[in-house]
Amino acid sequence: MAIKITDECINCGACEPECPNNAIYEGGVEWTLSEGTTVRGNFTLLNGSIISASEKNAPFSTDTYYIVANKCTECQGFHEEPQCAAVCPVDCCVPDEMYVETVDELMAKKESLHS
Repeated sequence: MAIKITDECINCGACEPECPNNAIYEGGVEWTLSEGTTVRGNFTLLNGSIISASEKNAPFSTDTYYIVANKCTECQGFHEEPQCAAVCPVDCCVPDEMYVETVDELMAKKESLHS
């Protein structure tokens, strides 16, 4: 599963620099697939749609930090556990039940983001 940030987020920002995929953004900030990854050109998202890796996308949240599920690998291939959850002082980084992925799928996603 990807990780999500719940409404309990206190906007401390501890999680953002810990993400090896640059999947965490401050509320209100646009996101791109290319930022923090080696992805260039077009990329197929989890929902099957195709976007340009450098395209700026609307933020998923304006009030709190958020995680882009298409970039989240739960730190597989980088760390033993999701680093956002490890450093969160209020435990608001939790598994996102909307994006259930196996370790193999997460590793494949990591490879597609950092080839």
